[in-house]
Amino acid sequence: MASETATQKYEPGTHPDMKPPVLTSGPVYWLKENLFGSITSTILTLLAVYLLYLIIPPLFNWAVLDATVNAASRTECQQAGDGACWAFIKDRFLLLVYGFYPIEERWRVNLSFILLLVAIAAILWDAMPARRHFVKFSVAYPFVAAYLLLGGEWFGVPTGLEEVTTDQFGGIMLTVVIGITGISISLPIGIVLALGRIGNLPAVRVVCVMFIEFIRGVPLITLLFVASTMLTYFLPPGTEFNLLLRVLIMVTLFASAYMAEVIRGGLQAIPKGQYEAADSMGLKYWQAMRLIILPQALKISIPGIVNTFIGLYKDTTLVVVIGLLDPLGIAKSSLADNRWQGLSNEMYIFIALFFFICCFSMSRYSLYLENKLHTGHKR
Repeated sequence: MASETATQKYEPGTHPDMKPPVLTSGPVYWLKENLFGSITSTILTLLAVYLLYLIIPPLFNWAVLDATVNAASRTECQQAGDGACWAFIKDRFLLLVYGFYPIEERWRVNLSFILLLVAIAAILWDAMPARRHFVKFSVAYPFVAAYLLLGGEWFGVPTGLEEVTTDQFGGIMLTVVIGITGISISLPIGIVLALGRIGNLPAVRVVCVMFIEFIRGVPLITLLFVASTMLTYFLPPGTEFNLLLRVLIMVTLFASAYMAEVIRGGLQAIPKGQYEAADSMGLKYWQAMRLIILPQALKISIPGIVNTFIGLYKDTTLVVVIGLLDPLGIAKSSLADNRWQGLSNEMYIFIALFFFICCFSMSRYSLYLENKLHTGHKR
């Protein structure tokens, strides 16, 4: 009886697992492996800590402890202390966000932004309730946003909203409009260009190659100048072509060329056996691309695609050279005000934080998507 009890007591799986050794898991193990794994690593870690000690406390004092939030001018900020003058940002915040959009109509911008979050969530969040219905809304969102932001009459039919011309767009609102438009349209165009470049139709392949190589060989700022000045010379006399629309077209085409090369790299990484497998199943060209080839190529190309998106989003600041006032344009005009002259640090730090938050969010979602779609083995 005792032997049976002993056998049951020590039978595998009946006793609790032992804790792992201290030096093979937990915070101590992480510090050892990542920060103090070798003499070189230890020296670099200590040096980095020392540099952070020199930088962070003074920066924190300047940006937080000694900062001034309420003031009417730079002079009042200086009288209050030697820290950052965030009163400047507070004074120009609405201008930085909405540009010159009419104050009484800014609810339309707010509503457009809320609907943008819904449209993006429907595409990026798999667990969203009733996602299928919201995806349809995502497809229609560009027209909804144009209706809200522009108003006026469309094809002679009143929309019921006051017309707001695009020359009143500015600040963060303008950056989001250009960035989201370029990002959402450049991806499908880039896919078509990539497929055309590797396809078997000579005429299509030549056109795609010429377009991609020309766009990649010309700086974006040159294309923006062409859009703002020279493009009107090729149109019939008296034809009006909205400047913002011209910029959106040029920015989208510019990003599409780079997107095409990123996706082409993903397509070339697909083993030939995948194409042969699609042929053996009797799939036609577009069926094979949609169901087998493109999903794999896009998964491989995620880092490059997001990198192109981030580059495009930051390049929206170049529109300032053709007279559109994005956050940098608003900052430049604000710094010319006699009340706030000399406070460029605060303004550019604010703009840098805005772009960092946007670009870092895209980067983190890219990492999440890579991990979610990863089907191989990781160390």
